[in-house]
Amino acid sequence: MGKVRTDLNGKCILVTGSPGFIGANLVLRLLSEMSSGAIVSLDNMNDYYDPKLKEHRLGVIEKAAGTSPVKHIFVKGSIADKALVDELFGTYHFDIAVNLAAQPGARYSIEHPDAYISSNIVGFFNILEACRHYPVEHLVYASSSSVYGGNKKIPFSVEDKVDDPVSLYAATKKSDELLAHSYSKLYNIPSTGLRFFTVYGPAGRPDMFYYSAAKTLAANGKIKIFNYGNCKRDFTYIDDIVEGVYRVMQGAPEKKNGEDGLPLPPCAIYNIGGGTPVNLLDFVNTLQEELVRAGVLPSDYDFEAHRELVGMQAGDVPVTYADSKALEDDYGFRPNIGIREGLRKFAEWYAEYCK
Repeated sequence: MGKVRTDLNGKCILVTGSPGFIGANLVLRLLSEMSSGAIVSLDNMNDYYDPKLKEHRLGVIEKAAGTSPVKHIFVKGSIADKALVDELFGTYHFDIAVNLAAQPGARYSIEHPDAYISSNIVGFFNILEACRHYPVEHLVYASSSSVYGGNKKIPFSVEDKVDDPVSLYAATKKSDELLAHSYSKLYNIPSTGLRFFTVYGPAGRPDMFYYSAAKTLAANGKIKIFNYGNCKRDFTYIDDIVEGVYRVMQGAPEKKNGEDGLPLPPCAIYNIGGGTPVNLLDFVNTLQEELVRAGVLPSDYDFEAHRELVGMQAGDVPVTYADSKALEDDYGFRPNIGIREGLRKFAEWYAEYCK
């Protein structure tokens, strides 16, 4: 699909979920790269995990905004609040909207389904409706590798059918892709969905395995390794994710009409993943080694005594594996930061922030 090149300078950009892990790093990238324009951040600062971490990220953003030529405005609120979303779009007339706000976590969705319907379905619908009534040049939104569910074919390609979700979270993300497609078709809204693969790095989400494992190990606890270690994950370092989003923002799907004179849906979906799945046991070994190197764990740390092999959890899948060829073909980028480098940066941050 052809792309319409977009210069981000001078644009008014909405980033929802901005104090979240990906959102915060994206806003920091925009503040450092853009020479003019405005960024409106929106988040409800909920307590899915310790709000202090979001407050920490927001503080870093505000400090960066103080020396950036780009104006930054933070609004505390939820995308599930239709009146607020409409008010923001009506006030700022965004050129680009990046929807990263969502209720994450496959396992959490088993116990708290309402949160996923409110944020991931109702909230995203509100964003789409706002883009319909206050047209944007490009809507970029977060999907997830979870949509591949029980897919047996690897690596996962955006051409694969994704009709077998194994969690409510995955089902809501697949629903978002379908909603975006229909709105693109009906209202000619250029939209791009991004399927993220296991994002990690400094100041990441505490509910993610690498972070919770570091916390448990630092407290001399024992970590559980699911499926007896027979899991593979396509871990993607945060800088690679942000680079992918940043490039996609600058290339919206081209608007075209079909033979019937009606719009062909200007929408696309891409994987953003490293393309090199890592065995969970190897990942844990590397994490422990880097935590020792950073001084979080003692040099004589007994790795084997602090791990327990257990069965698979509900909502999990044994393998994730991204085929990012489409992203490379259309935007000239493929994630390339390896596990050792990424976990070293995380361990060094953890040693400083969590000591």
